[in-house]
Amino acid sequence: MSNMHTLITRNKKFAKDFTKAELPILPNLRMVILSCVDARVDPAHIFKLELGEAVVIRNNGGRVTKAAIEEIAGLAAMVAMMDGDKQGGFELVLLQHTQCGAERFTNPDMQKMFKEKLGIDVSESAIHDHNESLVEDVERLRSSPNIPKHIITSGYIYDVQNGQVQEIIAPSKLG
Repeated sequence: MSNMHTLITRNKKFAKDFTKAELPILPNLRMVILSCVDARVDPAHIFKLELGEAVVIRNNGGRVTKAAIEEIAGLAAMVAMMDGDKQGGFELVLLQHTQCGAERFTNPDMQKMFKEKLGIDVSESAIHDHNESLVEDVERLRSSPNIPKHIITSGYIYDVQNGQVQEIIAPSKLG
């Protein structure tokens, strides 16, 4: 049985009072948040975001994967084009969380199963230690030739038990 009826009913209530038709394409807070797909970790709720305030990218573990780098680079290029190449663009927030399923991706047997059955390499999303993973992710961004070095980047861990966000990497430019 589908739960789509619930979502459509909620959308009708949302659309009835909709007043955001004039929102600009670029987010009001000039923020991009990379977070995990886990349903317990929704940045819109965690940070009380309003519609149009931030772009949210979600993947397994909230990791800076090759695909995430491509998305961020594409956004950076689009923002630069829209802003007339002035530096600044947007701020990038990396948000991981406790009790993440991507911690299981460190298991060699699980990696092997994903590779053999699905042809997917999950090692890029594996999290052994959140602090280390965030540092690795910032380094991946720094070493990417397609990510502008003027982008301010920070890293946080959200605790699914108490709802708090802890800063691990303070906001600073990649360059």
